[in-house]
Amino acid sequence: MFKILFVVKACLFTFTCFTRVFLLFSLTTLIFISCQKEPVREVKKDPSDPPTIPVTYDSGIFVLNEGNFNTGNASITFIDNAKNIVIQDIFNKSNGRSLGDIAQSMKIFGDKIFIVVNNSNRIEVVSLRDFKSASTITGLHSPRYIEFVDENRAYVTNLKNDISIIDIKSFTLIKTISTPNWTEGIIRYKNFMYITCIGSFNEPNSKRKAQIFVIDTKDDRIIDSINTGKEPTSIVIDRKEKIWVLCSGGYDHYEPASLLRIDPVTRIVENTYIFQDINDLHSRLCINPSSDTLYYLNNGVYRMGVSQQQLPDQPFIPSYGRLFYGLNIHPVKGTIYVTDAIDYIQNGVVYQYSSNGILIRTYPAGRVPAYTCFTETSRK
Repeated sequence: MFKILFVVKACLFTFTCFTRVFLLFSLTTLIFISCQKEPVREVKKDPSDPPTIPVTYDSGIFVLNEGNFNTGNASITFIDNAKNIVIQDIFNKSNGRSLGDIAQSMKIFGDKIFIVVNNSNRIEVVSLRDFKSASTITGLHSPRYIEFVDENRAYVTNLKNDISIIDIKSFTLIKTISTPNWTEGIIRYKNFMYITCIGSFNEPNSKRKAQIFVIDTKDDRIIDSINTGKEPTSIVIDRKEKIWVLCSGGYDHYEPASLLRIDPVTRIVENTYIFQDINDLHSRLCINPSSDTLYYLNNGVYRMGVSQQQLPDQPFIPSYGRLFYGLNIHPVKGTIYVTDAIDYIQNGVVYQYSSNGILIRTYPAGRVPAYTCFTETSRK
């Protein structure tokens, strides 16, 4: 009898302890869950099914995912901040076909988006509202970036020895401007286009002639050129209407990278900033909405006021071992969007930072996210 009572008491004690532990664990879990921020909801659907949320794409952020060379897996991710939603591969979802091979850049003009697909040699034109295809522009030669001249025309830089001029109403290639080499970054200043020219794609930088072409858009003619450092890639214009050009120094590290400030009236290089470490690779020059602060990548994110006399020596946002690949600044809010390609194999992510460099949120993206485009651009 004593043994039976002992066993019963032991069982009751064990059950009581287990109940207390279970209740404590459940309470802790509920507290932890209740303290977490609402996660980003990612809508995943079969490519043949149209997205139901959101109905339109005319308010949000587009992330252009390059994809891998010769695989045709480029895609576009849409971020709806207001609804806290991310939708992957929206071009495929809206049109039932892939975007193509190596999505290079994209730009909004009016109610249309022009998506430059480099290795597919075309530009996909879609409706900003529903992302349905409006047209496909072909006949390009490894296109890179697009800039609009006016309501009728746009220039497109190419890897292979010309600049394409397209009619943005009929979505057709109407003319080309012959160039000796690969053209890359492009920006409009009054009636002129300033376009960076890297040199021949197949030559080492020791033989390449790096320069900027000045084109008069009234007659589509190169009227001047400006010598630069090796591999002039990205180009912006500041609030004082000075043009800034970032030169990487070369994929083969032929020379140190440099940052140039150019007067577009005199077409003279006013100042040249030389980066110290020849092994660094600077890229993705951007400017903030007030056009007084430059940003660029070199492992981390660096920033520099346009009136500063020296280059920054420390990153504004360190990479902490991440593979920072793309950089864009929101044209209205000034928030910073940095893409992380991770290893070029798995899907990447996008980090959103405040203008003070504080991480706000992380978004999932596609393969090799590189370029971020904002719908507010079309309303400026």
